[in-house]
Amino acid sequence: MFTFLLVVQAIVAACLVTVILMQKSEGGGLGVGGSPAGFMSARGAADFLTRSTTVLATIFVALSITLAVIASVRHAPSSIDTSLVKQAPATPQQAPATGGNADPLAGAAGAVGNGSASNGAVPLAN
Repeated sequence: MFTFLLVVQAIVAACLVTVILMQKSEGGGLGVGGSPAGFMSARGAADFLTRSTTVLATIFVALSITLAVIASVRHAPSSIDTSLVKQAPATPQQAPATGGNADPLAGAAGAVGNGSASNGAVPLAN
């Protein structure tokens, strides 16, 4: 169904482009004049092309909306797959012991030292 409507949409789009290019614009366009009287007279051709443009544009928009609805329904997930969800451990894990020191940067401060630096930097505070 989707492929059929997509082909119909392409045909309607091609016809719409053709009808639009056939219309007489202010600059002349690709419109071809006919006999001065009858169905394809200047006035009759303009009315026919205008009406056919309106009909084709309406069909084009309706098909676009229909195709969008069909595509969204067809590709919508029907259920959520939970087979790859990582299970939480049953018991909480203990954090590694830091030797009673709660400051994570205390080891870095001890390694650098607390004395006055020779380059004029401010010493670290405890």
